[in-house]
Amino acid sequence: MRIEKILLFIRLTRPIFLLGVALIYALGVGIAHYLGASIDWRIYILGQVWVTLLQLSTQYLNEFYNTPGDQENKNRTYLTGGSGALGKDKLPRRVALLAALSCLAFLASSTVLIISIGSFSPLIYIIMILAFIGSFFYSSPPLKLEASGYGELIATIIVALMVPSFAFILQSGELNRLVAMTIFPLAALHMSMLLAFELPDYASDLKFEKFTLMVRIGWQNGMKLHNTLILSAFLLIIVALYFGMPRKVALSALITIPLGIFQIWQMRRIAMGGRPNWNSLTIIALALFALTTYFMTFTYWIN
Repeated sequence: MRIEKILLFIRLTRPIFLLGVALIYALGVGIAHYLGASIDWRIYILGQVWVTLLQLSTQYLNEFYNTPGDQENKNRTYLTGGSGALGKDKLPRRVALLAALSCLAFLASSTVLIISIGSFSPLIYIIMILAFIGSFFYSSPPLKLEASGYGELIATIIVALMVPSFAFILQSGELNRLVAMTIFPLAALHMSMLLAFELPDYASDLKFEKFTLMVRIGWQNGMKLHNTLILSAFLLIIVALYFGMPRKVALSALITIPLGIFQIWQMRRIAMGGRPNWNSLTIIALALFALTTYFMTFTYWIN
């Protein structure tokens, strides 16, 4: 029984999402490395701990507040519709709340450590404050940003823009245009991923009046936006190549074009009335974002 509880808590923690954010944090440090910064591994680890604690607190709060609706979701996939670790004969909801509060306590301690280590750019503290506000109120009342129609944009800004920028500034002290050229295409892929994640939950979100972006603009427009974002991401990479992105980095990112085309095909097939394979749609959406991020990160680190 104890082993079952531990496995449920691991499931509640969603390790695959933790790895994804750790990867995009490594991207920010990788860009700093590519530009010649000497990597301070103590700062690297402390920054990663801060990001992971913030992410964990957000995920646990999301599970706590969304469990009643998630239990009614008939289209839950491996990646969407909650972890499925809370409820009858599973972990009680209060476990998620207590885990979130514990992470927030450790987050406060790590914040103090970052402040005490040295003088960073004021931009670091601005990013930390905004990331905390956006993350804490993503699922928590009174704002519940995830149900406002703006939650996807805020999540994308935090994960795809703020996290790598935070990692880069911790190592280099200031931003560089190469960071922007690298992360904006990934932001488009991250946003498309979130839209794909919301499609299986569409009926449940409507029932519980959870006004996600997909619900607010309608599934037809949401599908079109999803496809447009994927195409825009690869177009941004090509434009960035023209403006100075390292050729190897751009080419490594463009390797995932076939995966992007397949994802667009899946979405168009559903839009035309085809029977949806929600697991395939969501897994490919995650793979497209994660692999593009990985290839860019790996290329920056080895050059």
